[in-house]
Amino acid sequence: MIKPIKKRFDFTIAQAGERVQPSFELESTITQVDGILLTSDKDDLLYYRGTQSIEINSSEIVPEGYESRLLMSGLNVKPSDRYYPITVTNVGNGLVEVDFTDVEDERAPFESYRVSIYLECQMDDGQ
Repeated sequence: MIKPIKKRFDFTIAQAGERVQPSFELESTITQVDGILLTSDKDDLLYYRGTQSIEINSSEIVPEGYESRLLMSGLNVKPSDRYYPITVTNVGNGLVEVDFTDVEDERAPFESYRVSIYLECQMDDGQ
């Protein structure tokens, strides 16, 4: 039976101007990714300073230099509308690859921050 599931992946930006390239594996039971959302423990830093590219199974989802603010959602948005819609199928045992860069911005002085990527997925629970 196919059921919805949310997956979360975290990484930390420890230095101003840092570029990190984490990758995360999706379980074999994940059949589709329907949405993506970015959050942080310091949303203002992610909003003003973050850019990234994101690929799932070598398929570009977000192009290089894409501003994080375009993948974030505020509290005034209904929970059912918070994810940026995408459709990626056949993703079981797939790889989520991120190329994230912290970009200097005077509106948000640097301090270490965590970035969380949430994926809205479909999972086959085998029933």
